[in-house]
Amino acid sequence: MPKFLIARWHGMHNIAAMAVMLILSAVLAWFHWIAGAAGLALTIGVGLYGYLAERAFRKDLKAYLGTLSYRVKKGGNDVISELPFGIILYNEDRVVEWHNPFIAALAEKESAIGMPLTELFPTLQHAKEREGIVEATIGNHMYQLIFRPKEGILYVKNVTELWQLGRKYEDEKLSLGVVMIDNLEEVTQGLDDHQRSSLLSKVTSEITEWAQKYHIYLKRLTSDRFLLITDLKTLRQLEHSRFVVLDEVREMTGDQKIPVTLSIGFAAGAESIMEVGQWAHMSLDIALGRGGDQAAVKVGGRQTFYGGKTNAVEKRTRVRARVVAHALRDMMRESHNIIIMGHKMPDMDAIGAAIGVLKAAQLFNKEAYIVLESVNPSIDRMMELLREDERLSKRFITPEQALALTTPQSLAVVVDTHKASMVKEPRLLTLTDRIVVIDHHRRGEEFLSNAILVYMEPYASSTCELVTELLQYIHERISLDIREATSLLAGITVDTKSFSMRTGARTFEAASFLRRNGADTMMIQRMLQEDLEGYVSKAEIIKHAEVLYDHVAIAVAEHGRRNPQVLIAQSADTLLNMTDILASFVISERPDGLIGISARSLGGMNVQVVMERMGGGGHLTNAAAQLEGRVEDAAAKLKDVLQQIESEEGLFE
Repeated sequence: MPKFLIARWHGMHNIAAMAVMLILSAVLAWFHWIAGAAGLALTIGVGLYGYLAERAFRKDLKAYLGTLSYRVKKGGNDVISELPFGIILYNEDRVVEWHNPFIAALAEKESAIGMPLTELFPTLQHAKEREGIVEATIGNHMYQLIFRPKEGILYVKNVTELWQLGRKYEDEKLSLGVVMIDNLEEVTQGLDDHQRSSLLSKVTSEITEWAQKYHIYLKRLTSDRFLLITDLKTLRQLEHSRFVVLDEVREMTGDQKIPVTLSIGFAAGAESIMEVGQWAHMSLDIALGRGGDQAAVKVGGRQTFYGGKTNAVEKRTRVRARVVAHALRDMMRESHNIIIMGHKMPDMDAIGAAIGVLKAAQLFNKEAYIVLESVNPSIDRMMELLREDERLSKRFITPEQALALTTPQSLAVVVDTHKASMVKEPRLLTLTDRIVVIDHHRRGEEFLSNAILVYMEPYASSTCELVTELLQYIHERISLDIREATSLLAGITVDTKSFSMRTGARTFEAASFLRRNGADTMMIQRMLQEDLEGYVSKAEIIKHAEVLYDHVAIAVAEHGRRNPQVLIAQSADTLLNMTDILASFVISERPDGLIGISARSLGGMNVQVVMERMGGGGHLTNAAAQLEGRVEDAAAKLKDVLQQIESEEGLFE
């Protein structure tokens, strides 16, 4: 039993004994006073003895407790000194007031008292004073800092082994990839068997050497497709190298009429192997949808792209156009009605393509409508032309009317975009599962995945070109009136800058078909006329242009001056006509308060990659982005992005 309990029991026992003896003395005095006096004397003697004994006992107890306190204090100090984690007491100024030896060893000093926490742990310079956990790296060690601000205490744990184990786990995660020769059919047309085999052998050897260099397991699936198996650490190395095999294969086959290009889809970080495989194939589809000659990588929720320096190769065969046309025809016949939508603030390509799909629906006697509300000022003249025809004008409806007309049996056709966030009325796409996408833009991460028919060809000059080809196969006897043919040709004309950019043989074939059906080029010329005020506004923007990297022009409109998006785009087109300018960027406030950026290039720079880093997208030669904030901040961000790309891989091919 502890001594302090013994002392307490001993004192209580003495008091009880004295009380009993006093009671007995009183009883004896009642019967005989001499016996009572003797008992009282005895009681006084016993009480005196007990007091002296108690006093001696408490003196011994005090000495014992003093020894015990010393032992406890010494043991506590030893424990704190040997703790496998650090303890810091700090004041309101976040300066160390006391610490245990663990911290001295960490700081490699005899004492860290008086040092600011931010000097001891530089990571804390950007951390707020709050209760929680912060990770900090010192040398090759990782520490976990646990704050207790109310008490002014900081606990420091060395979690290096746990961190290394976690990093090793991350590095060894399964990564799957698929490599595809995306233009094999076009490259090998006209080659004999020997030449074809020799070319395939060269390309395969290059891919094999690249895989061996990074210790990747490579398995050939078909003549133009390969499976890659590796880990996340190697995938990061491939990303750091920016998938150099893309450039190597293209340069190696540069002597061919059409160089061989690759498309790569990679994925990692999913919860199951099956999901990783699905992500890899989805990434390959995105790379192909963006025109090929690039790698698309999906790691967790992050999707990144590498390469994409060349324009998509025009397909020489129209087999896919015929197959899609027949599928679209069957879907139209089975639909209750057809709702056609373009993107917000539609341009001539979106309206022209919608008119073409409307014509296809009318061939099968189906009720079809085009969703349109706000009109882009650049298509005012086009809409005036269409409204002159009562048969066409009554087919344009508002988003509210479209929602009322849409049923599960309706067919929704989305033209000139493949993003739900870009269409005029996204809610409409939730009312029916029958969705068709026709677009010529390079595929982005956002995509209408529930579409049952997708016709996306980034090689095409415009969506109007694709729709024109579909019309030629969708019905045996097709006849367009002047306004329908002119609208489609206007869309092609605008997107090709009057057939000067992004044109192929099929572009001119589509234009020829429309011309035969009565398309009026003079009417298109009137549609594209500029007014004097717009021309002066363009000149105001262009006069602020500066040239960077010898060939990149950046024009920033004056703060507070708001210009419509079409004027911003036209200014970028005009800048591209200047001598030695290979790429142009125009930044201006828009009437809606956002900052609009239009980017153009002659093909030497992939402006789509630049705009994607700015939160936008588009084509290799034609892209845009919208930001919030000020034009000065947008310009600074654009220059930072250009500098990053220049340091990583160079701005120009």
